Amino acid sequence: MVRIRPLLAALLAIGLSACASTTPPATAPLAAPIEARAPVTILVSIDGFRADYLTRGVTPHLDALAASGISAAMRPSFPSKTFPNHWTLVTGMRPDRSGIVSNNMEDGARPGVKFTMDDSKDPFWWNAAEPIWVTAEKAGVRSATMFWPGSNVAWGGTMAKEWPNAITGGVRPEDWWPFDMVIPGNQRVDGVIDWLRRPPATRPRLITLYFDTIDTAGHTYGPDAPETTRAVGEIDATIGALVDGLKQLGQPANFVIVADHGMAGTSRTRTIAMDQIANPEDYRLFESGTFASLYAVPGHEAALEKALLRPHDHLQCWRKSEIPARFHYGTNPRIPPYFCLAEVGWLTAKTAPTKEGDLGNHGYDNMAPEMAALFVAAGPNIRPAGPLPSFDNVDVAPLIRDLLGLPPGTGLDGDDAPFKAALR
Repeated sequence: MVRIRPLLAALLAIGLSACASTTPPATAPLAAPIEARAPVTILVSIDGFRADYLTRGVTPHLDALAASGISAAMRPSFPSKTFPNHWTLVTGMRPDRSGIVSNNMEDGARPGVKFTMDDSKDPFWWNAAEPIWVTAEKAGVRSATMFWPGSNVAWGGTMAKEWPNAITGGVRPEDWWPFDMVIPGNQRVDGVIDWLRRPPATRPRLITLYFDTIDTAGHTYGPDAPETTRAVGEIDATIGALVDGLKQLGQPANFVIVADHGMAGTSRTRTIAMDQIANPEDYRLFESGTFASLYAVPGHEAALEKALLRPHDHLQCWRKSEIPARFHYGTNPRIPPYFCLAEVGWLTAKTAPTKEGDLGNHGYDNMAPEMAALFVAAGPNIRPAGPLPSFDNVDVAPLIRDLLGLPPGTGLDGDDAPFKAALR
């Protein structure tokens, strides 16, 4: 038996070798397939980004998007203010028809109630024009909005007059963040990227994103100040971070990047005191700044008109019904009966100012070069057609409809004609 053991060991070794030769080698686990993502549409507002800020040499990311798509100096709607133009951009209707006629409003149907940018949740003010995210939601296109004016409103609903002012009915985006100025741009971008990390069933196909820092710098320091140029560069870098984040996700996107208006330099030395134009006993001043809107004290209409409607340096006043037709403004009941527009660079005030205020402002003639707004669009459904002729911002909402595959809107003030040749 001692002599047989080496033989058994050799036979066992041969058997194991044969087994090894007939067993297929282990294979590496298959990599998870990369998800084929359909393009999303991202509408970005950079508040107060004057069109010619792109020529300051601090916008490489926006320049790259413009070179790969289309760009233009876009005309805002009148008045060239924040809320009216943001609502026009997403409804395709001018302020006179959309109901958001200014940043501050009154309505005869709500005596004693004032609409302001800080308190604007009541659908009553917004229900005249349907925004693009409501159109999308009705069509089964999930939407998400980051700070866009009006996106926190249950559109089409009603708000109870008594506290806690419950909302009945209405449509909101599936996801929405109410505006908070202190949240920095990088966190806003991170929020958008997080939305797009979701599985397809809950991932938005329409996203809006809003930045306010350039507008704040333009008001505070003036449009030509180095601080404003620095803000332009910082937001451009934030746009670059958004583009990079989407690339890392493998998420294609059609970008439509816009501004609501431009910015003009102002100074207290160029201020028109309204109490020097008309007798304060004859009117109630509702708004002042780049324009003034007024109500006559009952029985004082003739005296007020005599004072307002004569020629003035750097200021022109009209009865509401006589505002020039090119402004498409003056029929909405929320517009006060008398309207005075300052020359670009000038301001109106209740009385003569005693200290310096903002060094930049907007709200002027929407045809003024200083009010021209940024427009850049790029993505898989947009050809590199380069700079386009100027167009009105009522055309942006129809463009978004095209990118989402929604049917053309009816009764809008704009259309997609400026972009036809650039759409794939």
